[in-house]
Amino acid sequence: MDKSCRHFPTKYAVKAGVWMICITGDIHGEYARFEHKKLKSLKEGDCLIVCGDFGFLWNDSPQERAMLKKISERRYRILFVDGTHENFALLKRYPVSELYGGRVQKITDHIIHLLRGEIYTIEGHTFFTFGGGDSTDKDFRLDNGTWYCEEQPSPAEMAYAVRNLAAAGRQVDYIVTHQPAMKERALVEGIVPRTPLTDFLDELSHAVRYERWYFGSLHKNKRLPHAHSLFTDIVTVGK
Repeated sequence: MDKSCRHFPTKYAVKAGVWMICITGDIHGEYARFEHKKLKSLKEGDCLIVCGDFGFLWNDSPQERAMLKKISERRYRILFVDGTHENFALLKRYPVSELYGGRVQKITDHIIHLLRGEIYTIEGHTFFTFGGGDSTDKDFRLDNGTWYCEEQPSPAEMAYAVRNLAAAGRQVDYIVTHQPAMKERALVEGIVPRTPLTDFLDELSHAVRYERWYFGSLHKNKRLPHAHSLFTDIVTVGK
């Protein structure tokens, strides 16, 4: 990517419509998170975007399937990027289709998996999404068989993302990932070891023009100059 481009506000070239788009951090299968008063006001046509670790696709138990059905009965759509605590073998069972101008996996009519490297147009806003991450608890999870190598984005997925961004003129309104770029991570919790994914996200932060970047992996609520670390907070796009 050409690193001469720096992020700056796109000034909403296309105004959003009448529906509301909210974004939150990792949910980890906690149904109580859907009891937040802000979500109770959402209506049909509105969306909640989850920045990874959705957590309701983990063991495919009868209880989990019942919970997915219960969540699907909500009026608004739930859109999520994958994080590091997902059952990727289970996710692979769902066919890929198209929605909002990009590839998705439709878990139910109201629960949608947003795929890596896609650019979606939702209510006039463009969103670049890139799930996955580097588990800090990988060794422990290897021992009990709950770690999946697919959590780490592949070179092919990164190359696909670069091509999509180039086709869009390296400009989107919002970026939604599980992990942040290194600079933002340092502002929240300090420096961590570099990986191919941190290098890729750092390159994106310099090469792509965007309004704000939302991520959830740090489990902290903190607003940054051009980004937002989300956990339990729920923010509204454009507010």
